[in-house]
Amino acid sequence: MKATVLGAGSWGTTFAQVLCDAGTPVTLWARRPEIAAAISHGRENPRYLPGVVLPSSLTATADIVAALDGADLVVLSVPAQTLRACLAEWGPLVPPGSLLVSLIKGIELGTAKRMSELIREVLGVPESRVAVVSGPNLAREIAERQFAASVVACTDELSARLLQRACHTPYFRPYWNTDVIGCELGGTVKNIIALAVGIAVALGLGDNTKATLITRGLAEMARLGEVMGADPRTFAGLAGLGDLVATCSSPLSRNRRFGEYLGQGKNSAQARELTTQTAEGVSSYAPVLELARKHSVEMPITEVVAAVISGALPVGDAAAVLASRSAKPEWYGT
Repeated sequence: MKATVLGAGSWGTTFAQVLCDAGTPVTLWARRPEIAAAISHGRENPRYLPGVVLPSSLTATADIVAALDGADLVVLSVPAQTLRACLAEWGPLVPPGSLLVSLIKGIELGTAKRMSELIREVLGVPESRVAVVSGPNLAREIAERQFAASVVACTDELSARLLQRACHTPYFRPYWNTDVIGCELGGTVKNIIALAVGIAVALGLGDNTKATLITRGLAEMARLGEVMGADPRTFAGLAGLGDLVATCSSPLSRNRRFGEYLGQGKNSAQARELTTQTAEGVSSYAPVLELARKHSVEMPITEVVAAVISGALPVGDAAAVLASRSAKPEWYGT
């Protein structure tokens, strides 16, 4: 089996390493030729993973035709809002029958489509050919081969198990399931909650506040997921609670870091410039709210994050707005 990873950012490069360490031959495609050359000849991605020595078996190229030639697994690791254009360009080159794997944790602006839905729409492939990887995936730690676990999901069990075998290493333990909807929503909503946690940290709020945001953020995620057909158990697992805790707790999280910049009084443009890498929660909050309103699901933390990012709510008022909501039972809504 041959794998191709399209996108040489921190997570794409790291997942390519995981595949190599699992014994799966990999070609990593980088948009920038200098990044491909650095990986192939220097065994390092100096822009995204400086200091990490990559496997000698990892091949990198900036030639998309060569990268996709003969691939059995095509792994997509590009920003969510660029995926449609990328697929339109790459579609004719994707080998028939290959399993398409999304590492992307976001929702498309304008359509509110999950990444698996977008892949199926643009490439015209069935559900059984689209899989996702989600979980506590802080790239730097996994690139350093620290132990981590994740979820690989596909509606087709055989495809999920195939992907599991392709990326199972002594330090990266993938579990499989068939709940693609739950895994994708978990991976998306946790980024928005991490923005809220970052704001709280910058405002000097403590661990009680962070625990409250994480727990109530999980409730928002689960309410939306259940009404959209996800398995509620997914949100108690690695693609739900696991990813949420890691993203909200770690200074390595770009979404939490973006939230901290907002909490320090910077506007969205300034925070984006300082974060340097894509914080998917910043573009995904709008389509997530669109889905929530469509399905009549309350997502108050997401609403407040949206208001802060858009400039409609002063960041210093965010906690007060959440605290002023009417008292409710802990379990309510759909």
